[in-house]
Amino acid sequence: MNVSKLYTKHIIFSTLFKYLKSDKLYFNKKINISRPYCNHSISVSYKDENCRKYTNRTHTCGGLRSTNIGENIVLCGWLEYQRMNKFLVLRDSYGHTQLLIRDDDLQTQKLLKNIPFESILEVSGIVLSRPQEMINNNQLTGEIEVLINDLKILNKAVENLPFNIREFQKAKEPLRMQYRYLDLRFSRMQKNLRYRSNLLMRMRQFLCDNDFVDVETPTLFKATPGGAQEFIVPTRFPGQFYSLVQSPQQFKQILMAGAIDRYFQIARCYRDEGARSDRQPEFTQLDIEMSFTNIESVIKLVEDLFSYSLELKPKEIEFRKITYSEAMEIYGSDKPDLTFDHELRNCSNIVKKNESLIRNDDFGAYFINFPKELSILNKKIKETMKNISKNFNNAKLMFDMVKNKEETINKLGKLLSKEIANEFFYVNNIQEESIVFLAFGNKQEVLSLMGKIRIEYINLLESTGITVRREGLHFLWVLDFPLFELSEEGTLKSAHHPFTSPHPEDMDLLQSDPLKMRALAYDLVLNGHEVGGGSIRIHDPKLQHTILQVLNIKPDTMQHMLDMLASGCPPHGGIALGLDRLLSVLLNTSSIRDVIAFPKNYEGRDPMSGAPSYISDNDKRLYYIRSIDQDGNTYNVK
Repeated sequence: MNVSKLYTKHIIFSTLFKYLKSDKLYFNKKINISRPYCNHSISVSYKDENCRKYTNRTHTCGGLRSTNIGENIVLCGWLEYQRMNKFLVLRDSYGHTQLLIRDDDLQTQKLLKNIPFESILEVSGIVLSRPQEMINNNQLTGEIEVLINDLKILNKAVENLPFNIREFQKAKEPLRMQYRYLDLRFSRMQKNLRYRSNLLMRMRQFLCDNDFVDVETPTLFKATPGGAQEFIVPTRFPGQFYSLVQSPQQFKQILMAGAIDRYFQIARCYRDEGARSDRQPEFTQLDIEMSFTNIESVIKLVEDLFSYSLELKPKEIEFRKITYSEAMEIYGSDKPDLTFDHELRNCSNIVKKNESLIRNDDFGAYFINFPKELSILNKKIKETMKNISKNFNNAKLMFDMVKNKEETINKLGKLLSKEIANEFFYVNNIQEESIVFLAFGNKQEVLSLMGKIRIEYINLLESTGITVRREGLHFLWVLDFPLFELSEEGTLKSAHHPFTSPHPEDMDLLQSDPLKMRALAYDLVLNGHEVGGGSIRIHDPKLQHTILQVLNIKPDTMQHMLDMLASGCPPHGGIALGLDRLLSVLLNTSSIRDVIAFPKNYEGRDPMSGAPSYISDNDKRLYYIRSIDQDGNTYNVK
């Protein structure tokens, strides 16, 4: 056959394949994913010879090179594109390969005529060199194409799938989640899940190399007082229920008493909470616990783990430390975003000179001043700031762009007094054409409000195209968290969990002022996202009994833990790393759903299968349950 005729026709239709030239993201051999705010790339690699083992193919669709020219090969994959029944693009998990059909191969042309995109094909053929003018340097298989000898249709896809697998015309997320098996074919999802697999493998390898023991713990357990709402599981024992574990917290402590002194687990955890972009009802965490350790040792372990797992050199990563009180004072958040500056500034001493503004002893006034180059105050920003402030009843927010210093002083003076406003401006050197956000009132609410203002204002600025955040991985350890906090009912509850050890220097405050007690607890923050949290645990049964009583938790509900501690339990501590959120930050996804193969939606439902679903009356009788509405009436499925 005259192959040059095929090339002539091929040139005519070459523009149809130009979209491949821009598709640098596909999973070919080794990929570097550039991420905003990160100064290094994520590498995902594979060996073509491994990916074709135990399969019918001789190569993957991303594995052929000019060195394979003249070889007879077999490829399997999805039909991504075809034209004139003579030009095809075959895609698999590893890349694309361009295919040609001979002019005289009428049987294959006829076979291909009515085959929908995304049908599964098996192709055998010979590898050819592309003409010089047709080489695609942006595609790793861009120097070759395959002349088809035989084509088999392994599975014909239906016509008109819900959406096409095209990077430039992605469907909306609800449709993508409903047909997740289609969404997983996109190159971004392929890379996210493969990077996830690679990262977890390296974490596991590091821990195993350091003699940690991988132990699986139960998912069905006893309901734990305090903490997040748990999923309840009915049993065949009338009135008795399991709960799905929020975390392996109790089990890993029990393992310490059992002399498994270096434990880890990639654990599935469950919390029946409202869904958010960075939260799922079921999630995965890397759980680590050690005996005979302290905070410094746990921190060193985690830093070494990240350096190894992310393949970072010492100069490429820095872990800063800050206390909880410092984080709130400077950033208004217990998970500060260090990718940009613009800290909160305390102006309480000036504002409190107007005594009429002070409603209680815990008064605070803080401001943020953004310079001229970061000053935008459009309608959207104003409305967003006002809506944020509505959630803080005991804090008053004021903001203005300083177009004219005297005018702004007069505006501020109507509330603070002219003298105080004037002092505020000149002491803090507020410049014209800058923006000032000022809040005062209850100190804790003011700090939380200003922390949200700091983040949301930068987010809004960056949505307009202004770059504010720095590149890189900005890790931060937050230390000395409070041991207790107040619940909505005004009672004490654990800020972390009931098994967290109090700071030894604060033990005298347990009865007199428990809210001032610090915990031996710590969080790891990455670019403003909490990606891990842990603590040194209580190993003294008497202290644990006392803490349970302070929290109004009946000690007999935790008798198994008290007995375990009393059996001779070593001092111990650990951490849990939220892998879904960590991966979302590393891969710069807008939601953790993009790093999970089968996530739930905002409502906590699975759009693909329709779960949760109704059960039969027979199942209800088996598990002694009855569905009722909010008024206590039996709920009948319509």
